[in-house]
Amino acid sequence: ILPLRILCADGEYADGVDIHGADIYRRLRAGELPQTSLPAGQEVERILRRIGGEGYDGVVAVMLSSGLSGTYNLVRLAAEECGELLPIRVFDSLSGSLGQGLTVLQLAEDIRNGMGWEELTERRVPQLIQNTYPFFTLDTLEYLQKGGRIGKVTALAGTMLQIKPVLTFADDGQLQSIAKV
Repeated sequence: ILPLRILCADGEYADGVDIHGADIYRRLRAGELPQTSLPAGQEVERILRRIGGEGYDGVVAVMLSSGLSGTYNLVRLAAEECGELLPIRVFDSLSGSLGQGLTVLQLAEDIRNGMGWEELTERRVPQLIQNTYPFFTLDTLEYLQKGGRIGKVTALAGTMLQIKPVLTFADDGQLQSIAKV
């Protein structure tokens, strides 16, 4: 797991390592707006080199949508630097945590069932990504607005009218609204 960096008023944290969801929600309720940031390039290379040193056969990295984060591109570049150690394939999930997580869980099962590298990386991963369609809603538009995904007027109007958009990912990995309930 390669954690994103979470930038807070009192410092920088590694997501899921020294800051967790409950901590972030507590900060949001207190009025703070933590920001995410890419992992350090050196950290990506360190992890890939460690994996290579531990004798693994290869790395299949399924990254957060490139439409939401530069992590995919960062890991792809690091993989080029570390590619002499072992085969590394980096994939853009074109999805958020739900789609990314489901893809990784299915790949783990495929590996346990003996699926080979070629089948896994050339056919299975692309098939899973292409056929993953996560949909979700939000209780509030506040953080979409604060994060710059929607304007203040849209957020205000949506809140006043109690509009809760159904969101998914476009083909380019950007968030898109498909319906309003």
